[in-house]
Amino acid sequence: MSGLNKEQHEAMVYNEGPLLILAGAGSGKTRVLTEKIVYLVENNLVLPENILAITFTNKAAQEMRHRIKSRLGHTGYMQISTFHALGLKIIREYHQLLKLNKNFTIIDSDDVLTVIKKILKSMNLDPKHYSPYYIKEQISNAKNNLINAVTYNNLAKMGIDQVVGKVYLEYEALLNKNHSLDFDDLLQLSYKLLKTNSEVLNYYQDKFKYILVDEYQDTNMVQYEMVKILSDKHKHLCVVGDSDQSIYSWRGANYQNILNFEKDFKDAKVILLEQNYRSTEMILKSANSLIKHNQNRKDKNLWSSLGKGEPIQYYQLDNEIEEANQIIKIIKEINQPLSEICVLYRTNAQSRIIEEALLKANIPYKIVGGFQFYNRSEIKDLIAYLKLINNTYDDISLLRVINKPKRGIGSKSIENLEMLAKEQNISLFEAINDKKLLQFKDIIIKLQTLANEKTLTELVEEILELTKLKEQYSNGTLEENIRLENLEEFKSITTSFEEEYGSTTLADFLNEISLLTDFENKTLDKDAVTLMTMHAAKGLEFNYVIITGLEESVFPHLKSLDNAEAIEEERRLCYVAITRAKKKCYLLSAKKRMLFGQTKSNLTSRFLKEIDNNLIEKHELATGFLKELTIKKPKLTDNRHGYKIGDNVQHKIYGNGVIVELKGYIATIVFGKEIKKILVTHTFLKKR
Repeated sequence: MSGLNKEQHEAMVYNEGPLLILAGAGSGKTRVLTEKIVYLVENNLVLPENILAITFTNKAAQEMRHRIKSRLGHTGYMQISTFHALGLKIIREYHQLLKLNKNFTIIDSDDVLTVIKKILKSMNLDPKHYSPYYIKEQISNAKNNLINAVTYNNLAKMGIDQVVGKVYLEYEALLNKNHSLDFDDLLQLSYKLLKTNSEVLNYYQDKFKYILVDEYQDTNMVQYEMVKILSDKHKHLCVVGDSDQSIYSWRGANYQNILNFEKDFKDAKVILLEQNYRSTEMILKSANSLIKHNQNRKDKNLWSSLGKGEPIQYYQLDNEIEEANQIIKIIKEINQPLSEICVLYRTNAQSRIIEEALLKANIPYKIVGGFQFYNRSEIKDLIAYLKLINNTYDDISLLRVINKPKRGIGSKSIENLEMLAKEQNISLFEAINDKKLLQFKDIIIKLQTLANEKTLTELVEEILELTKLKEQYSNGTLEENIRLENLEEFKSITTSFEEEYGSTTLADFLNEISLLTDFENKTLDKDAVTLMTMHAAKGLEFNYVIITGLEESVFPHLKSLDNAEAIEEERRLCYVAITRAKKKCYLLSAKKRMLFGQTKSNLTSRFLKEIDNNLIEKHELATGFLKELTIKKPKLTDNRHGYKIGDNVQHKIYGNGVIVELKGYIATIVFGKEIKKILVTHTFLKKR
């Protein structure tokens, strides 16, 4: 209990019914949730196995487990997980009620797109006219709003909606045939089990006598319904959130869920956590003065005992190049470890010019949200083999690897196989009878046998050898070496998994890695400036935060300008961005900006006007300021430097390297085990 403030302590001990903890940014909500769970267990108010704690990321769940274990010495059998992991648990325990094979496959976002493109092709529809991405999002939204394919198709009136409806029906039929689920199924199917089967519902209502939900403002419809139905029996529900930090409506999140909590639970108690343990007074007052312009919110006022701090610094520049140069100047003036500095932008497209400035100034940086390890093609191939070994009904995985590495299996052979499988209503794997294809089938059957005899790591090694995945990258080129290293690195993942969970099955492993997300696998410990979108910054904190693009049509975004609710979400996003700063926050805008190939003059963002004048220090900088840092962008046709892919080069700091990619005037260079992007005009770079 020591160290908790009055409101945190009250939230920890309250146990009379539904509880809403409105926790402002940096108010210690994770600690309160952790202490509440510890309090419940230590005072024998509930057994560990009867606790369900839901977080929105695997990383947050892992952190909570670690904290509880450090306090209690164990976590018992309490369920601390994401909604998706909970849904997966329910479906695995009752898969037979859904007529699912116990070794069902979970397909990722890329596979969903592949399936939709395949369906469009079979329907003779041009993907240029009917966007697979749009259809994918519509199906996802439908599932998260508990609208099944038949209902959607019946409701579809005209145009693209009718196409989505037909694709949705085919998509569901194909997934059923493959004994596969997508991520949205983990939620909607587990809810369906709870809603339609009283035995399943009673079991989980009694199993989870006390339910705690973090980031409640980010729940979508199916998540909201799951919480309501699971807590309906015992009414021991504690939700934590902040309507001012709801920024994911595009994912289906509905901030009204937290605003309506007291209507849904008539006897609910509400506790405000307003003391912030992260930021200075000036930063919090600025954020408060901004967010008060939103009408749909629960009123609260963040405060801090960390001192007054400095005002928000605002710089208006002439254009995006000078904005980038000002960022360089700010970074140099801060003169602190680079890992303490974060640059935020509304859209990824804004990062390009900032990257160029950082490259020219020789300042290390990293972009959060870049290419994910699990999304590399060679890793996806390896995972597809694992999925097929686990579930031979998985036609999607089979089609990905049947000719990887190349086995002389042409498109005609695959078309014939698909036709045969369709005629006989069997899986592609079952339909294989051609000589070339039978060799592939024999490899999978052999690997299935080995899967029962060997560890996961040994199985991966067998896959690499028997399928010749390893052999195809053994020619020694730089790119192939990198791909081979990635495949070898995958064995580190299986080894760690086995060490953590002991004896486990291939299905367990596939389920675990299927729940991993892009951001959670990023490391933020390297000494480099962090670049990311404001959405990606949620839940993080940095001593110094630089927010760029404070202009109408950029931030707030163009698509939100004619929608009052969308403007409120953009304002919440600005509030989130400002409250990431612990010591100092900088806001930047440009009078003119080139974005997406067009130069536009935009009005200054309304959000700047909404922050109280006495909290913000304004600097209007004239043309030519920071002239010595101006980026002179060479023409793409300028060949004076004569660099090309394969050139051996030397860098004053990084040493000898080889150019592996050229995009305009930016070279991707491999220096030993390091890969750097460097301007070919940089004075430190020379041919050798």
